[in-house]
Amino acid sequence: MTAHNIRHANTRHADSRHGDASDGAVGGRLSRVDGPAKITGAAKYAFEQQLDGLAHAVMVEATIAAGTVRAIDTRAAETAPGVLLVLTPDTIMEIKGASDWLGNPPTQKTYSPLARTVTYSGQHIAAVVAETFEQAVAAAALVEVSYDETPAIVDLSDPKAGDGIPIDAMTKEWGDAEAAFAAAPLRICAAYNTQREYQAAMEPHGLIARWQGEELTIWEPSQWLDGMARTYAEWFGVPFENVRLVSPYIGGGFGSKALALAHSAVAAASAKMLGRPVKLVLTRPQNFTSYGGRAATRQTVTIGAGRDGKIQSIVHRGVNETAIDGMWVEPLASVTSIMYATPNFSSKQNVVRVNTVVPGAKRAPGENPSAFGIESAIDELAHELGIDPLEMRLINYAEEDPEVNKPWSTRQLREAFAAGAERFGWARRTPKPRSMRDGKQLIGWGVAAGTYPVRRAYGEAVVRILADGSVEVESSSIDMGQGTYTILAQTAAETVGVPADDVVVKLGDSRYPRAGVAGGSRLAGVMTGAVYKAATSALDQLVGLAISDPRSPFHALQANTLVVANGRITAPRGDGPDVSVAELLASVGRDRIEATGDTMPANSTAEDRYKNYTTIATSVPHTEGDYSRHSWCAHFIEVRVDEDFGTVRVSRVVSALDSGRLYNPKLAESQWKGGIIMGIGQALLEEGIVDRRHGRIVNNNLADYLVPTNADIPDIEVISVGIPDLHSSVLGGKGVGELAIVGVAPAIANAVFHATGKRVRDLPITLEKLI
Repeated sequence: MTAHNIRHANTRHADSRHGDASDGAVGGRLSRVDGPAKITGAAKYAFEQQLDGLAHAVMVEATIAAGTVRAIDTRAAETAPGVLLVLTPDTIMEIKGASDWLGNPPTQKTYSPLARTVTYSGQHIAAVVAETFEQAVAAAALVEVSYDETPAIVDLSDPKAGDGIPIDAMTKEWGDAEAAFAAAPLRICAAYNTQREYQAAMEPHGLIARWQGEELTIWEPSQWLDGMARTYAEWFGVPFENVRLVSPYIGGGFGSKALALAHSAVAAASAKMLGRPVKLVLTRPQNFTSYGGRAATRQTVTIGAGRDGKIQSIVHRGVNETAIDGMWVEPLASVTSIMYATPNFSSKQNVVRVNTVVPGAKRAPGENPSAFGIESAIDELAHELGIDPLEMRLINYAEEDPEVNKPWSTRQLREAFAAGAERFGWARRTPKPRSMRDGKQLIGWGVAAGTYPVRRAYGEAVVRILADGSVEVESSSIDMGQGTYTILAQTAAETVGVPADDVVVKLGDSRYPRAGVAGGSRLAGVMTGAVYKAATSALDQLVGLAISDPRSPFHALQANTLVVANGRITAPRGDGPDVSVAELLASVGRDRIEATGDTMPANSTAEDRYKNYTTIATSVPHTEGDYSRHSWCAHFIEVRVDEDFGTVRVSRVVSALDSGRLYNPKLAESQWKGGIIMGIGQALLEEGIVDRRHGRIVNNNLADYLVPTNADIPDIEVISVGIPDLHSSVLGGKGVGELAIVGVAPAIANAVFHATGKRVRDLPITLEKLI
């Protein structure tokens, strides 16, 4: 198995912006360096490994939502052609309990990825391993299961659900919100609901597992190689160093591919029991129940304000669904508590246990549904007062974080409102609902704001300057399409002083220097900092050799420093030799220079480092220190609603965003547009539909679970208004990937109200809610 390498293809484009020589530096519009490999098919994804003796596993799922497995009859499956192994809770090997993603120790000594007690429809209860995939599928259909079924709680609307469990950590209060609301001259109160959503990544979940003695290699799409490797090591009682996770390419994750899950344990256990590699790829329906998407949420937002529009009180109550046997909290006050200045605030949240898989992180967890509530409510308040919705947001602009009373590190939200409004033409909006039309189409304009915290952590990287003058970067961080390969290459190229196409980036292997989770929009800031530090150290070594080594052509100059640019080394005044990096290394007899850089605190122990890279316990809070750190955005959206049929189309989007310094504007713009597209899907299309008789997801496929296609998406204009924020990262960038989805759904809902006069508070906005 060879290491995975990416070398720049420094191609020219018809657009002159893309052909600039500075594209290879940080801030340049370099095209994604992994693009050619993906376009030509050279990119090898996890499931595409060709291993000798590869067997195939298929999962068997529960067909009830609640109860116990009375018996599993595997006799027919065991005698089917090609079958190697049939696993049930009674026949699978013992697997140890593993600590959670925070590093908390396991609550049980053992872990059973195959359930005896069923808590949701689709839960894994058995598995079949055979010589071929087709044989495994056929045999899995022969497994007969009998149950003792009990009543299920199907969703938040189920009468059996109750009020839920209070989550004290989510309580946020200052002032006297209840009294201030009661005394306010104008009051609004409304409930806002979001439905279950699923990541729907193009690449399904799955893995290939291979044991060689006590060493385990896993090929699996992963947003967190080191964290998942820790879980495998703990499950099977082997040293962490014995587990290798390989994931050079990922076909979409959106938060779903950061943890080792039940099917992962089954595949690794099967491989160990059989003594041969096993491949397990989930079917598309299994991708809806093997891990959790965004939990359904319910929020009530009450706002008290003066006649001048100044908010006097916000009272917020939220609830999200979680699993019967697991806990997930979708922090519903995360935007509500900081977006607007208010002297009195109260937010409390409960979770309700229902018969579903444990929900999980989907793009901007918490911030996304939180913004739907508060940004819809602000629009309702503006309408009641007869104030322009954009002006209402400016009237209540928070000059500092109202929750922690700290200044923002940077907050270019005023600039975002101004730039977006000007480009969109917001001044031409007529305020009365149903006042803008084009024939039978009602036209609506809506605005909403969004935010996402700067989640900081630590990472490490190795940078090598090789004998031929090229530069090599290694890290176990990953690229799931957001551009890690490219921005790390740009960072190394700019720092060392070589052309971008002379940089090779190696990612996606847990044997490389460590990195934390690629989630929460933290990876770019973390890893550019680590690569910058390593590259700076390597450059210092290079210049030091050139100055001090007697064999160097620069030794006689007695210079204090040298210039390294475009792969060549010169004296600052141009009065000395001019040699390539390769020529210098040859002259001093070196075949490489290597440096490791990390962003960990200087006094960190080995245990500190292990904990940092394999848990999220050491993530740095966005309000630590003197500042509150966030990215910001403002969305201006036009919809067209057919007056007769009630169909809604998004016809125009202008979004202005503050993500600080952009390491690569071309890639950042792509990430922003991707988030906006997902927001359009959330607002108009996406909804996990439950068969209330059986607690079963009925639209568990990409034909019935609707996601946006090209036909649903207009041209999207994104505008960067950010400035470098050195309080947030070494190079001044802030989060990009999660930000843009926040606020899209309420902007669309507000536009629909402007078009139709009908306020839809339950997503998605479908035609039956309008006609």
